[in-house]
Amino acid sequence: MAQLSDWPWRHWAKQRPQATAVIFEQQPVSWLMLQRQVEVLAADFQRQGVLPGSGVLLCGKNSYPLLLAYLALLQCGARLLPLNPTLPTPMLAALLPDLDIDFAFSPDGLPELPPGAIVLSPPGVDECYLQLLPWDEQRLATLTLTSGSSGLPKAAAHSYAGHLASADGVLQLMEFQPQDSWLLSLPLFHVSGQGIVWRWLAVGAQLVVREMQPLADALAGCTHASLVPTQLWRLLSEPMAKHALKEVLLGGAMIPVSLTQQAEAVGIHCWCGYGLTELASTVCAKRADELPGVGAPLPGREIRLVDQEVWIRSTSLALGYWLRGELVPITDEQGWFHTRDRGAMEQGELRIIGRLDNLFFSGGEGVQPEDVERIFAAHPQVLQVFIVPVDDAEFGQRPVAVVDLEGELTLEELMLWAQDRLANFQRPIAALALPDELKNGGIKISRRRLQKWASSQLQA
Repeated sequence: MAQLSDWPWRHWAKQRPQATAVIFEQQPVSWLMLQRQVEVLAADFQRQGVLPGSGVLLCGKNSYPLLLAYLALLQCGARLLPLNPTLPTPMLAALLPDLDIDFAFSPDGLPELPPGAIVLSPPGVDECYLQLLPWDEQRLATLTLTSGSSGLPKAAAHSYAGHLASADGVLQLMEFQPQDSWLLSLPLFHVSGQGIVWRWLAVGAQLVVREMQPLADALAGCTHASLVPTQLWRLLSEPMAKHALKEVLLGGAMIPVSLTQQAEAVGIHCWCGYGLTELASTVCAKRADELPGVGAPLPGREIRLVDQEVWIRSTSLALGYWLRGELVPITDEQGWFHTRDRGAMEQGELRIIGRLDNLFFSGGEGVQPEDVERIFAAHPQVLQVFIVPVDDAEFGQRPVAVVDLEGELTLEELMLWAQDRLANFQRPIAALALPDELKNGGIKISRRRLQKWASSQLQA
């Protein structure tokens, strides 16, 4: 990984000006051209009033214009908040006023904005003079919303150094060279999408940006990708006589051994890992195998288990949570971040058992939803599954399954399939189909919203 003394796109434009930086659809963009496009856009944002430290909301689906705006706003020194365009209006109304947003930009159209925020217009035709801000790794760069799976999301504030430290840890494990290309397959409003961008910038490799294409088409020519297991299953089910894919970083669900064996058989190396928004993406990773763990800590990360809770110290740790103009500390006095994840060390690697916050009791028995979800997720026609508690007068709470299926499998058939694989207290009293309105376009779905929805369905 290069030592940067300038903005990464400027660094690579000096080192290898004509080398390909981005492949947009099928069109290559050189590092020199990328630098020019970013700086023209940054100058236009400066003309509209964006100053170092300005809070700027960036909203949209992945696209080349969105990527350019991400880089240009960083070069302005903005405190950049990439936002999921499908977040519900009531959540935005509760969340945004505390995040000090001065400006907003979107290539696709904006959601409801916080009071007083100025909408940035697309770049004008006139040339603007860029006031070049010095590169400073320690500067606050981005605010990234946590999943909010058990409450209102928090805004984790990362420096450039944190993003680059995250990239460095992964790059010491996975082979990613300047001639390689990584598909921007995950959204920029999620930390895993930004992780792809910072690995690309750290190496000076190629980033592939393709909009609204089937995965197999989007991956054409790509050597690297970040995928969830369902995407890899679908990719392998299609004819793959010729492909360039060498390395895949998997996340988001339990990873079946049969899947990774099938991928390895066609020359695709599979890696699985564990990461958090507060840690700027991946903390632990390993070459996928038959063991249920997530590997050992990457360089620059330390892990400690305290009463089964995973604590982490890392060079990629967020500076804090941004709230009303201040950074709220997220570590204890020794610098440990308490994740609220339950874990155990097994056979030399970390195994994640589930969230401490998710544990509930049914008839005096502790139900860890993730344990039950792993059973259901082993069925090849289950895309996503969530176990949530609903109140019960006799048992206190009972588990309910909310499931996203593909194919012709019915909920009744799935429940029958899982019956003998679960203990009595783990068996859901009902199974509900995951509704489209709760698939909010993010990587994670709010468990609290699912629980509220499931309770209302059963009451009805």
